[in-house]
Amino acid sequence: MTESGTNEILTEGAVAFLAGLTRTFAPRLDALLAARAARREEHAHGRRLDFDPATRAIREGSWRVGKIPHDLQRRIVEITGPVDRKMIINALNSGADAFMADFEDATAPSWSNLLSGQLNLRDAVRGTISFTEPATGKRYELAAKRATLIVRPRGLHLPESHMTVDGKSVPGPLFDAGLFLFHNARALIERGSGPYFYLPKLESAAEAAWWNDVFVHAANELGFPRGVIKATVLIETLPAAFQMDEILHALREHAAGLNCGRWDYIFSFIKTRRDDPDAVLPDRAQVGMTQPCMRAYTQLVIRTCHHRGAFAMGGMAAQIPVKNDPAGNAVALERVRADKVREATDGHDGTWVAHPALVSVAREAFAANMTGDNQLGRLREDVNVTAADLLQTPTGTRTEEGVRLNVRVGLQYLEAWLRGNGAVPLYNMMEDAATAEISRTQLWQWIAHRATLDDGRVVTREIVQQLVPEELVRIRTEIGDESFRAGRFDDARALFLELVLAEELDEFLTLRAYPLLDDLTPRLTV
Repeated sequence: MTESGTNEILTEGAVAFLAGLTRTFAPRLDALLAARAARREEHAHGRRLDFDPATRAIREGSWRVGKIPHDLQRRIVEITGPVDRKMIINALNSGADAFMADFEDATAPSWSNLLSGQLNLRDAVRGTISFTEPATGKRYELAAKRATLIVRPRGLHLPESHMTVDGKSVPGPLFDAGLFLFHNARALIERGSGPYFYLPKLESAAEAAWWNDVFVHAANELGFPRGVIKATVLIETLPAAFQMDEILHALREHAAGLNCGRWDYIFSFIKTRRDDPDAVLPDRAQVGMTQPCMRAYTQLVIRTCHHRGAFAMGGMAAQIPVKNDPAGNAVALERVRADKVREATDGHDGTWVAHPALVSVAREAFAANMTGDNQLGRLREDVNVTAADLLQTPTGTRTEEGVRLNVRVGLQYLEAWLRGNGAVPLYNMMEDAATAEISRTQLWQWIAHRATLDDGRVVTREIVQQLVPEELVRIRTEIGDESFRAGRFDDARALFLELVLAEELDEFLTLRAYPLLDDLTPRLTV
């Protein structure tokens, strides 16, 4: 990121806008995060999640969300990825209906990544973005037909420590959303679109109401109409599954839908119920979308959304094409196809993929199982989900290979993240922070509750400590000595073991890893 590029993004007006957002909304955000911590303490002492009787009137009311704009009416296939320049061009050109540019799970939040990402999105909105591959000279430019752009800012828990206002770090979500709105809202509206967002990791309607007020404030400050901003909320925490109606209601003038953020949801299932010995999961690979608790969660999303006139988006197909293995590639594509057929048959309005090659697979699956641009008319009156349904623990086995896979994925993802890469292809899957969180929290959960493997052994700290060096040898063999030596595997190993062997479960690996990513000395103070 050049100094001129930084200056183009961090203009005097943009900095003033961020400072205003921070002074207005950071104190309330602190209170919301404190409320999260208080609820976790209640869960640790036996309080079970349930639907709130105090908000029954919202759940049983006949309200609907505001009008959804034309370029969000068809969302059959959405592609996601980080905010690097080449990815943005390829995603917008992929043939998908929408592209979610991800500042959160798929982007390691170094100062350079964040500012270059904002510059890339500014150029994409104006149609001027291009990229030339240094090694080959191949040039990438936008096609005439492009996907609708949606931006995912960081979650509420993540700070932006490179910028401080009145001595305190700017909240990461305000930094990401604020800069995007400041530079692009008017340009998008002039082009007949608007500033659209995915909101990650919300746990309550109060957090959704915070975002709603941020959007109202931004519209007033930047001089565009209220309600032009549209947001789709990822239902990717277990507490949020009990407040779907309430979340949509809090955001109703800005709400466009809900999304089944399946990987973070599994992570949240483990984290929220960390103290419950009856909530110990089997191997990660066995926690699929046909598990009863996952079926209940996804079908409740559909019913809730369609009763409110909002879109019910399916989850991520994390598979990627398997190179040089036609048989393996065919298996991977069939898994994606079956997943998308299930979603279309259930009534989802669209789905996510992680690779351009999967856009056509997903689109064909939906085309064969639905008509029109969406399925808003399918109300799913047959769905009746209880708290017990959402809390049913997935069944299956735990294996040594499951332990080893968690170790390998966790180590390799952390190592790549520390080098600034937030989306990492591993073992024919696109791994991001959400999937890495499953790997490390599963190991913590198995150790904490002395879970047994299928061979009768108990998962202990000693077993994990023994397997880590063995898996590092395997990783070194797989990627080669030169790449291994050039990487940050020592840092990744140390942090991974700290997280997995800790007495108390850390809330987010990215919070612990953040100080190792970059020099966090404030570079911009207001």
